[in-house]
Amino acid sequence: MHSRLLNPANCTLILIDYQPEMIFAVGSMDGVMLINNAVGLAKAAVLFKVPTIITSVAEKSFSGPVIAQLQQIVTQKPYIDRTTMNCWEDNRVIEAIKKTDRKKIILAGLWTEVCIVLPALTAIEQEYEVYIVVDACAGTTLAAHDTAILRIMQAGGIPITWLQFMLELQRDWARQETYNPVMQIAIDHAGSYGVGIQFAHAVIKN
Repeated sequence: MHSRLLNPANCTLILIDYQPEMIFAVGSMDGVMLINNAVGLAKAAVLFKVPTIITSVAEKSFSGPVIAQLQQIVTQKPYIDRTTMNCWEDNRVIEAIKKTDRKKIILAGLWTEVCIVLPALTAIEQEYEVYIVVDACAGTTLAAHDTAILRIMQAGGIPITWLQFMLELQRDWARQETYNPVMQIAIDHAGSYGVGIQFAHAVIKN
C-alpha cells in the first residue's frame, strides 16, 4: 500500500530562492522567523539524509546568492541558478529530481505565490505527491501567501510545517542515532518547544 507518511527514504526536499532580493519583499511573515524555519528544515533534511536540491533565480543579475545560513548547511554545490520562475521548467532541476527516484516532493521557498505555486502545480500534474512547508514559505503579502497555499491544496498539495517534517522523519524516540540531533535542532529552532526540552532535561537530571 502507498504510504501517506513521509520517511527519509521516500522524499526529496527542494529549497527555492532563499536570496536577499526575494527576502526583502517578504510581507507575509517575519523575516527572522522565516530564516529560522528554513534553517531548521534544512538541518532536519541533512540529518536524515533526505536528498536536498537548492535552486536560485537570477543570482548574479538581480536576486543575489543563496543566504549564508543555508549555504552552511547544504554544502553540496553547485546550486542550480535559473531564469525560469517555475523551477520545474528548468531541465537541470528536473534531472536532479529524477535522479532521486522519489515521488514525494517537499517544497519550501520564496515567493509562495510564484516560485512555489508554479512548480507545485506542475509537479502535481506530473503525478508527484507534493508537500508545501507553509512556515518556511513566504509571499509578498499574507493574502498572496494564503491564496497560493489554498490553490495548491485545491490541486491536491499537502501543507506541512518544518517541525512536523522533522518529527515525522524521526517517528520513534527509540531511534537513538538521530534522537540527540533532533533534540538539538528543536532547541535551536523550535521556540517554546525547544525551551520545554531544555526544562525537561534539567528536571530529569535533577
